[in-house]
Amino acid sequence: MKSNLFKSLPVILAGLFAGTAAMAQEPASTATPFRTWSIGVNAGVLTPLSPLGGKNDFSNNKSSLGYGLYIKKQFTPYFSLRLDGVRGKLKGDNAEAYESGLVNNSPVRAFDTELQYSGTLNAVVNLFNIDMFKKENVLQLYTSVGAGLAGYKPTITTAAGTSLYAGDKTISELIIPVGLGAKFKISDGVNFDLGWTITYVDGDNLDGYYRGSNDKYNYAYAGLEFAIGKGKQLAFHNPVAATYDEALAAKNAANALKGDLDAQKAENARLRSDLNSLLTDTDGDGVADKLDKCPGTPSATVVDGAGCPLKTPEKVVEKVVVTEEDRKVVAEAIKNLEFDLNKATIRSKSFASLNRVAALLVQKNFSLKLAGHTDNTGSDALNLRLSKARAESVKAYLVSQGANASRIEATGYGEAQPIATNKTAAGRQKNRRVEFTLY
Repeated sequence: MKSNLFKSLPVILAGLFAGTAAMAQEPASTATPFRTWSIGVNAGVLTPLSPLGGKNDFSNNKSSLGYGLYIKKQFTPYFSLRLDGVRGKLKGDNAEAYESGLVNNSPVRAFDTELQYSGTLNAVVNLFNIDMFKKENVLQLYTSVGAGLAGYKPTITTAAGTSLYAGDKTISELIIPVGLGAKFKISDGVNFDLGWTITYVDGDNLDGYYRGSNDKYNYAYAGLEFAIGKGKQLAFHNPVAATYDEALAAKNAANALKGDLDAQKAENARLRSDLNSLLTDTDGDGVADKLDKCPGTPSATVVDGAGCPLKTPEKVVEKVVVTEEDRKVVAEAIKNLEFDLNKATIRSKSFASLNRVAALLVQKNFSLKLAGHTDNTGSDALNLRLSKARAESVKAYLVSQGANASRIEATGYGEAQPIATNKTAAGRQKNRRVEFTLY
């Protein structure tokens, strides 16, 4: 069942190649600016042991030819996923003593295992770029780790010289490869790849001899990697250097803008100096010195557009003459003025005399002061409001008859200015009044 995976591996690879070719044929407007897909081929040495230590089933492990193929997708400059397939042979015998000096008394003299397939999916991490200020480097170190399946058939030779097969079927085991390598960019599309992978097998069947510890093998290889598509390879792109270049460009742009700003400031200072010179007004008359034909004008002097004093005509004050007849008209209005009880409403019997006052104001352009007064009945605040309201009511009536509102002043004094005693009804009647003063 597990061996079917290797049989389907060519189909998977063909599908990935087809997808890669389709991406490479995309229009330039939608294609990525970097090459992110690549394929690689390699060949090297397979050895059935781990140099990192552990128990080895055979004292003399031999190196044999191995070869591999992979396809890789680069997601960032530092990370990619790689689908690897490796084949080859693993050999070893007990012709020598162990390095510890122990006598090799194994019942198995030698083994020859055909690694029919190993398919793994590996995460590959680029460790660093050699030159952090170079946008594309030619040397790159990387490490990888992954998991997958290996299918193999071991053949063992016993101490008596008999060759035995471990089984007719291919043995499939889980494997975990851990590797590191160095990649050299030959051109934009071709890299030289040196790598070394140690593969740990989840079983003790690889060499056909069970000793109770998991088997392992390593693969040291050299090969070529071919980037697919157009543009630079994302794996060799150095974002640190690109960011540095962008920062440097931004700094240069900022310096250029600063130079423009300094030049603009200098121009503004020159214009400000010219403007200050143009607007200088030494005598403070509102006319700049360059246009002032009468410099040294005294402060607060009204000047014309040339800065020279204006000749103002003397103001003619019209003399207001109030005759005895005028006073009689006002006195009659005062005498006939009546309001509704505790209100500012003028009674109609007062209209005739008020009409004559309004006509007098219009005819002679008099000014009139209206002063409202009350007796001491009620609160001070109420009396003040009532006196003010009655004075305003008289003013409103006179204005309605054509008098100039700006020449009429209405004031309320409440009970503060009595002209008779408030102890009698007659006195209180006299105190409830609106006084008219012509001027």
